[in-house]
Amino acid sequence: MISFRPVDVDSDAEMEMLHRWVTHPKAAFWLMQDFDVEQVREEYRRISEHPHHEAFLGLVDGNPAFLAERYDPGHVELVGLYEPEDGDVGMHFLCAPTDTPVHGFTRTVITAVLAWIFADPDALRVVVEPDVRNTAVHALNAAVGFRVVGPIAKPEKQALLSVCTWHDFQSATSALPRLGASL
Repeated sequence: MISFRPVDVDSDAEMEMLHRWVTHPKAAFWLMQDFDVEQVREEYRRISEHPHHEAFLGLVDGNPAFLAERYDPGHVELVGLYEPEDGDVGMHFLCAPTDTPVHGFTRTVITAVLAWIFADPDALRVVVEPDVRNTAVHALNAAVGFRVVGPIAKPEKQALLSVCTWHDFQSATSALPRLGASL
């Protein structure tokens, strides 16, 4: 069972765990490689206090397994870089690095995150802006229904803006088993 809960910025153990995740070499595109635990805490405190940005710990059978963020792209991340539409929700996700990867886990996670976002009837389209060099996530995004809008220049990176509607998501994932997600 996959569930979500807000990141607890006051938990030292949780911040140490997230620090390991976001500074791991596989998380290079999160641009936090040189952060210490306190810098990670401050980043997630900034997110938790922001009215248009939220961070959640993704749990699999009650165990921390991934990080998910949702944001309003008209107020965070993409301000002035594209024309937002009503119902747009921005999304980031990061699977916890492991020594023994599970085949299909990342696709399971992105599918669960999208289902969780689209469970909100006000969420009409998910918007992402991964680094243009992150070809693995571009392929994953396409597999779950994202359509490329085009490259955009963000202050910290060249990004590939992509969008996914509920219909695109359902069409791309209709053959996959339905996943339970709760908040």
